[in-house]
Amino acid sequence: MEGHISSIETMGLVDGPGIRTVVFFQGCSLRCLFCHNPDTQSFQGGEMISSDELVSRIVRFKKYFEKSGGGITVSGGEPLMQPDFLIDILKKCKEHGIHTCIDTAGVGVGKYDEILKYTDLVLYDVKAISDDGYMKMCKGNIEKTEEFQKALERAKVKTIIRAVIVPGINDTDEYMINLKKYIKEKIPDAVSVELLPYHKMGVYKYEKLGLEDPLKDTDAMDTEKCRQLWKKYFETI
Repeated sequence: MEGHISSIETMGLVDGPGIRTVVFFQGCSLRCLFCHNPDTQSFQGGEMISSDELVSRIVRFKKYFEKSGGGITVSGGEPLMQPDFLIDILKKCKEHGIHTCIDTAGVGVGKYDEILKYTDLVLYDVKAISDDGYMKMCKGNIEKTEEFQKALERAKVKTIIRAVIVPGINDTDEYMINLKKYIKEKIPDAVSVELLPYHKMGVYKYEKLGLEDPLKDTDAMDTEKCRQLWKKYFETI
């Protein structure tokens, strides 16, 4: 089994519990305004690698991340766009006793129930909470993520919600109230919510790729305001 990956990070500290090996898949169907990995959007490029080779690389670092309660996080791009490759990796990691996590927007090409059989934790990226908002924020159809939401509810996999907060777009009390309602209705088994302040650290990638940054005129989100919004609405869910 082979697939396309963009890169591997061996000491990830923000993509799940403990120290993690993070595998970034190549390819994503969404075009989020706040994307900080535009280099992973295209389905061309990246490294073609077999699942056996990839898992052997991951296993080499097991002794480092295992002591911290870490494991592997599969991110992207969008890992759900390569379901067979993803399933093979997750299954083999579980055979080695490795904790598995997927960081996803929930927009893929199916086989969600099978994927979640081998997933210990989901970092679920909620891009927007309405049809119009989803189209504006990531040029996608919100209905496509609802199939994954239903699979999550069936699987009862531990899920952490993530939402990027962009100044002038979704940093209001009204949005937070509606986001909390959306999560309760659509992802009732979520254990916590993380509000991620929009940052400018990926700007250089747009320049390197010759692409225009969709939010070039938008400032980074104030981290303290983001923290206060989280404390007000999501400290408990």
